[in-house]
Amino acid sequence: MSYLTHFGLEKAPFSLTADPHFYIDFIPHKEALEVITTALSFGESILKITGEVGTGKTLLCNKLQQELSEQYHLCIIDNAYLSAHELRCLLASKIGIDKADFDEQFLLTEKIKERLLTLRDEGIKVLVLVDEAQALPDSTLEALRLFSNLETDADKLLQVILFGQPELDLRLADPKLRQLRQRITFSYQLRALSEQEIEHYISERLKQAGYRGARLFSTRVCRKISQASRGIPRLINILSHKILMLSYGEQHYKITNKLVKEAVADTEDAYALPTLTGWWLLLLSFIVLNTTLLLWWKGLL
Repeated sequence: MSYLTHFGLEKAPFSLTADPHFYIDFIPHKEALEVITTALSFGESILKITGEVGTGKTLLCNKLQQELSEQYHLCIIDNAYLSAHELRCLLASKIGIDKADFDEQFLLTEKIKERLLTLRDEGIKVLVLVDEAQALPDSTLEALRLFSNLETDADKLLQVILFGQPELDLRLADPKLRQLRQRITFSYQLRALSEQEIEHYISERLKQAGYRGARLFSTRVCRKISQASRGIPRLINILSHKILMLSYGEQHYKITNKLVKEAVADTEDAYALPTLTGWWLLLLSFIVLNTTLLLWWKGLL
């Protein structure tokens, strides 16, 4: 018997895989999707979505694949260490160019342009989704920019969405990449979730996993998860998963503060929760400070 059976779940609710079936339409992701779909409809060449580690960039990327697969020929670039030539070869492969044409770099670029023109004439739009873009070499980022230059009098032959950590913005600030930076016409930065969003997030993930019982995670427990996770979805998943495992290990259904503290203590990147002793010391310091100020104001010190 696993904790899934214990809680009446059909599948793991807090898996770390970026499963679009677990996508929840929170404000950060909803706004990012709106920015992307609007920019794509305008024909913009390069878009950028950034966010801290664990804020759901890959999940958003997978959701876009699901949403846009009927409108675009999608080219997914999920290897962040490709050289510029390897990028050309991968793109060529994804748009149907024979591998026998991969050897000569200059000719390959021309063949990619010819193939993109053919696809355009067939009414097929090409969209390149690049995950972990902050890790791509400068030469590879420059190759992407050059591909974004390919166009007819009326249309871009392909469009690019870069997904990356905040380090991508730091790299784009380098004068060497200023031409690429100027090509990025729309961008959005994913934020962490608020306490209220976390409470809804946990509830929805459980519901999508098949849970139909009484409420498991109270507002108080969610508040502690919010403090420890800093609102980062990946950490919320890790903590929630560990809490359910601990509850199952004790063979009960109640999620207690004790279980939350144990899960937090076992998670390296989680912020330690303030202890009761710490709160008392803070309160005592506040009282002493205010008493001292009051006595000073009355001239007794």
